Amino acid sequence: VQLRESGGGLVQAGESLRLSCAVSEYTFAGYAVAWFRQGPGKEREFVAGILWNDGRTNYPTSLKGRVAISTDNVQNTVNLEMNSLKPEDTAVYYCAASSPPNLYPGAQRSQYDYWGQGTQVTVSS
Repeated sequence: VQLRESGGGLVQAGESLRLSCAVSEYTFAGYAVAWFRQGPGKEREFVAGILWNDGRTNYPTSLKGRVAISTDNVQNTVNLEMNSLKPEDTAVYYCAASSPPNLYPGAQRSQYDYWGQGTQVTVSS
């Protein structure tokens, strides 16, 4: 399973950005898919997760209300919308997938078997 992130770039504080995660030659059916990020000098942290089959989502309290994760069954992608971006949101954003079965899109990195290469998001003040 190969994951490919897209949509990163340089934005101004206060703007919005949409990231996408696509899977090659496969389907996300049955998977939990999550977004993590790693800022400069920081540990990788959980941003959002979703169960592909029923759309159940999970967000950390610190980001709830500013980010939204969703699935696109036509494009077979998992998307992350981020609003009101701040300079501290600057990070490499990674897509991760957990093989089925999954009961919940957890926040622990250990749940996820596959990782993309990441896409850089830079928020300027």
